[in-house]
Amino acid sequence: MTGGPEPLSASARDALQRELGDLRTERDAVAATLGGSDDQVGDEADQADELQRATELDRLDARIAEIDGRLREGAVAGAPRTDAVGVGSTVTVRFADGTESALHIGELPDAQDPALVTADSPLGRSLLGHHAGDTVTYETPGGRTTAVVVSLG
Repeated sequence: MTGGPEPLSASARDALQRELGDLRTERDAVAATLGGSDDQVGDEADQADELQRATELDRLDARIAEIDGRLREGAVAGAPRTDAVGVGSTVTVRFADGTESALHIGELPDAQDPALVTADSPLGRSLLGHHAGDTVTYETPGGRTTAVVVSLG
């Protein structure tokens, strides 16, 4: 990515907000199972179970903070770029075999959107920062290939 605040597409924002809601629900459920006292009552298995739930709570808190930060960053970044391919862009690409496809560059994979290319995929990474008319090279399972950026938007 660019190192600055990256725009966030509407579909990525929705997916992150759904995940955030699920994580907060899960966090509340895990937090409710943790003992409230510092007394180490119970056998070693009980203590290990308590430690495992505390570790899970830490993991959930870290992911919640990560998503909160990404949502704030996306709000600050504004709309996706229209002058060059970036996260959130829609780009028409002509592949080496002559076929053209309109693709969306996103952060998160989405099985509901077959035209989505993640920014960290080989094709997505190669497209970032390029303009209409540029030729990009990227790796595929069949080897290195090229594509031409036909248009943005």
